[in-house]
Amino acid sequence: MNKVILVGRITRDPELRTLSSGSSVVNFTIAVGRPVGQNSEQGGNNADFINCVIWNKQAENLAKYVKSGQLIGVEGRIQTRNYESNGQTRYVTEVLCDSVQFLETKNSAKNQQNDEPAEEKDDFAGKINNVGDDDLPW
Repeated sequence: MNKVILVGRITRDPELRTLSSGSSVVNFTIAVGRPVGQNSEQGGNNADFINCVIWNKQAENLAKYVKSGQLIGVEGRIQTRNYESNGQTRYVTEVLCDSVQFLETKNSAKNQQNDEPAEEKDDFAGKINNVGDDDLPW
């Protein structure tokens, strides 16, 4: 079975290319966070940069609606290929995407990049964290 599901941030604005066959393609990279804990690497880069490829209508939508820094989810399969360059064989491993999910809006990605605080919500979850043991009725 060859199935990959990743969630990460796209590293740069997608660039749509149209091949001579008429097919549309976007090659892109997502930064996928690595867990930091007792058994993981400490310090340094805590993300893996995964190369991905998407074709046709989904490629067009990705290029149209996604910008650098946005959180996306991809589903697909690992693909390896090779090619010749300057007399040497080069190997490439990438995710061939079957689908891409947009997990946040352009505005929330912009706030993330600018380190602007997101609009606070007045919800119960936020209030319960500020409750001390003396405030509980039981």
